[in-house]
Amino acid sequence: MNKIFLILLYLTISTFAKAQDSYIQCEDTCTHIHGIDLSHYQGRVFWETVGENAKMAYVYLKATEGGDRIDHTYEYNIRLAKQNGLKVGSYHFFRPKTELKKQLENFVTQCRPQDQDILPMIDVETIKGTTKEAFCDSLLKFLDMVEEYYQQKPLVYTYTNFYNAYLQGKLDGYKIMIAQYTEREPVLADGADITMWQYTAKGRINGVNGYIDKSRFMNNHSLREIRFIHHR
Repeated sequence: MNKIFLILLYLTISTFAKAQDSYIQCEDTCTHIHGIDLSHYQGRVFWETVGENAKMAYVYLKATEGGDRIDHTYEYNIRLAKQNGLKVGSYHFFRPKTELKKQLENFVTQCRPQDQDILPMIDVETIKGTTKEAFCDSLLKFLDMVEEYYQQKPLVYTYTNFYNAYLQGKLDGYKIMIAQYTEREPVLADGADITMWQYTAKGRINGVNGYIDKSRFMNNHSLREIRFIHHR
């Protein structure tokens, strides 16, 4: 009995590992356009090595969070990523209870238009301390403020479950990146179109120590759709 159990356990683990591999290494098995996102959590990045990876077309870098937090690796990362041929965008982690004007000032001070190749992204993961209605009101006002400053709608990043719980029908007109760490492609409850899919938080890439978030475009979406338009 114990032997049979161990064999079954081994087969289960082996199958799961293969499944994990299949989506963690998605870029090796499909033709979609892929990219990564980074923050200070990855430590020092060797951008010359990352830039040699022809399968990684773009990178999103954390710039700011809330009203006063600045990612201390941002300036280094954006300069070196661009020097090594990656299309670069910047993201802000949204805090619904923090004054919107402070959040905007924090983000635009770091995310300078002249440095951007792709749309700014707003990372939306929490309604902490607010009601659903207050959260949605705050987020939509902030997205409008970001759009007014950059003269183009930002990309919105969130998780499948978070979107289904709080954002259904709220993001019409916005391009969306959805995080869902499964082999199964994400589908939103309201059928909203998904531009990009962050398919793993445990990817690997030469030039970065430890795990890294990887994403890819969905269906026929392309990098051209999220290019930053320079008005100034």
